[in-house]
Amino acid sequence: MIRRRLIPYFLLGPGLIWLILFFVVPMYYMGRLSLESGSLLTGFEFTWEWSNFSDSLSAYDTQFVRSFVYAGIATLLCLVIAYPLAYAIAFRAGRWKYLLLFAVIAPFFTTYLIRTIAWQTILSDQSAVVDVLDAIGLAGSNHRVLDEPGSVIAGLTYNFLPFMILPIYASLERIDQRLIEAAKDLYSSASQAFWRVTLPLSAPGVVAGTLLTFIPAAGDYVNAELLGAQGQAMIGNVIQGLYLNVRDYPTAASLSFILMALILAAVVVYIRFAGSEALMGEEAERA
Repeated sequence: MIRRRLIPYFLLGPGLIWLILFFVVPMYYMGRLSLESGSLLTGFEFTWEWSNFSDSLSAYDTQFVRSFVYAGIATLLCLVIAYPLAYAIAFRAGRWKYLLLFAVIAPFFTTYLIRTIAWQTILSDQSAVVDVLDAIGLAGSNHRVLDEPGSVIAGLTYNFLPFMILPIYASLERIDQRLIEAAKDLYSSASQAFWRVTLPLSAPGVVAGTLLTFIPAAGDYVNAELLGAQGQAMIGNVIQGLYLNVRDYPTAASLSFILMALILAAVVVYIRFAGSEALMGEEAERA
């Protein structure tokens, strides 16, 4: 009997150990580092320097705002692109369904860095894509696409699009088709059935996809580094530079904590707005 009660703890053990070693312990050292003062030459000393947080936030508030704006626009674009695509794969693809799903995840067979460098080539000044965009007036007054905010947002949208498509597809795939047919039998048009049945039942996938896209996009630094100019730096670029180049570890650590806190606050507000039922899928289960 005692052994049976201990089984859940044994099952949780590996995961808990992993989290403690690779999350709790690093977070402790990073938190301690964020409260230190000094420099690389004189050495860093733990002095409970709480002013690191306020000073860091005031010094890099522009990069914080830019990161959240870029991530928000990229997330919205991903949603606009992903939902129709996921809907088509789930309900209209037929025998091509698995081939299309493979096409969605195929970019993951190459590294994130290589995919971003490919976009650097696609958006270069000599690219045929840029010539087309310039011809239709979308290249801007300087006739360039690379090193602009749009190129950074395009890279974020492309790289994180599968994280939006797959959760939405999973939610759509679980919908009982008889519910949609019942709505049409009750004299609902196709659009009314979508807005009143399909979309609410797929809300868990939309919420999950939005979180999976926005959170990593807000902390990303690769796209801004490779596709943007100095004026498009996101907060991830600042933290990377402070750690690797400036070696101002306390400021970098405090910025990391501020970023985590802001993302957590944004996620809490979003979940409160969307509803915890949508996140957990309780509405779909009740339906």
